Amino acid sequence: MAPNPSDQYTSLPDEDEESWLKQSKPIRPPLNIRDGHVRLPNEKYVYQLTAFVSIGAFLFGYDQGVMGMIVADARWKDLMRPRNSWVTGAIISLLDLGSLLGALLLAPLADPLGRERALSLSGTLALIGALLQAAAPSLFLLGLGRVVLGIGVGVASGGVPLYVAEIAPAHLRGRVVALEQMVLCGGELVAFVADWGFARWDWEGWWRVPLGLQVLPAAVWAVGCWGWVLPSPRWLVGQGRRECAREVLVRLRGSVRAEEEMREIEREQEWERGVMQVGWGEMFRGAVGRVTALGMGVQFFQQITGTNSILYYAPTLFEKGGIRRAPTRNLATGGIGLVLFATSWIPIFIFDRLPRRTWLQLGTLGMMFSMLGIAALQSHAEQHPDDPANFSIVMFPYLFYVFFNLSWAVGSWTYAAEIFPLGMRAKGSALSTMSLWGACWVVAQATPVVEERVGWGLYIIYAGICVVALVFVRYAMVETRGRTLEEMSHIFGINRKLVSGDGVPADSEDEEGDDTKDSDSEG
Repeated sequence: MAPNPSDQYTSLPDEDEESWLKQSKPIRPPLNIRDGHVRLPNEKYVYQLTAFVSIGAFLFGYDQGVMGMIVADARWKDLMRPRNSWVTGAIISLLDLGSLLGALLLAPLADPLGRERALSLSGTLALIGALLQAAAPSLFLLGLGRVVLGIGVGVASGGVPLYVAEIAPAHLRGRVVALEQMVLCGGELVAFVADWGFARWDWEGWWRVPLGLQVLPAAVWAVGCWGWVLPSPRWLVGQGRRECAREVLVRLRGSVRAEEEMREIEREQEWERGVMQVGWGEMFRGAVGRVTALGMGVQFFQQITGTNSILYYAPTLFEKGGIRRAPTRNLATGGIGLVLFATSWIPIFIFDRLPRRTWLQLGTLGMMFSMLGIAALQSHAEQHPDDPANFSIVMFPYLFYVFFNLSWAVGSWTYAAEIFPLGMRAKGSALSTMSLWGACWVVAQATPVVEERVGWGLYIIYAGICVVALVFVRYAMVETRGRTLEEMSHIFGINRKLVSGDGVPADSEDEEGDDTKDSDSEG
């Protein structure tokens, strides 16, 4: 199974000339491997690649958690002098706005350059943004740094699950995305600990240190994704580099399964080229539009149900709940990071055991009751500000994140990364991630303003949104657990509806009908 040297740089007929940014490195068997040698599956390698590219998720989580304690600190306010809650919300939400732009860049980078090269470029942007934030002498430059950092994080937030979904076998897909989510929660925990520790420093610029700490992981990630991380085998097939793709699959799956999976990928790609037009306009039409709506919807609800409202503004939440001392509030906020990280390990072991929809429904119910608990205790604190029972409010944000980590934290990323057929997967991931960051921006910008107007009623609103999310999961989503990525066209009926001429075999419609029926019956 020696690769053909000429195959290493084969391009599709309509492909533009390769740039130096594009992944074009030859991928050959190790020198000690002889022709015909049977190589065994190597799931450990899948986990190693997932763990490394998940440094991008660490940066994502770190930036989600690092600003909440900073903007609540009196020294930061005295130094930066934000005029009102709108300005404070804007500083928080500029990361989300930049990330929305970054999400839109995912497909233009990941499709022509390669998944891992796109991640490397996003790491470089994250590094530049972190330096701008840490050195910012004004709110303007701090905001600019958050936008640049956000663009890098936006590419990473969609690119990491896209990559790990394409290298993982179907039975491990939920687990490796859960592993990525655990690293993300680890980033949030490190951010809380860094804030809590450096806030004790008697220096008005203490907050510059936690903002600058992320430079090191961003640099390591950018370099490693460029030079060490393997390209996606599915991307390689799309580039016409089949022998390279086969070698990557052999390293991940072993010789026997690699040949089977290679045939599946090639068959699916051949079908897609014959029947699909995958421009941006087609992403919103017909059967493909339905898949796009599901991907964008599941990511939108992941955020609009309130997770970042708690994460960004936890010190304020606890203050409104009757916890008056700032050190106590900061300690309770740090506890959120600990709960997030501790419970993020659970889905690694159990998420693939139940249907995606089952986890999402159970989690949504728990999140809804947690929001109602926060509202009830904030209302109680307004009437009884000195009641020691006010401290019980701490348990409800913690409970929220237990249910969130078991469901939406993993489920939305897994679902959005796996439902799109290969030819539209990068565009679909970009649109889904853009939807998530759009919801993040709304939550970050609106939370302080809405809370000023309605107080604890904010959390009643989030509980109501959870009800809408529950209806979406129950009646709109199609189950995908255990399905290969190449089956998604059949599950969602795309193979029947997106045809041109004789591009689809006659039996495709029947195959799709059976698969869709099976999928809808799960969960």
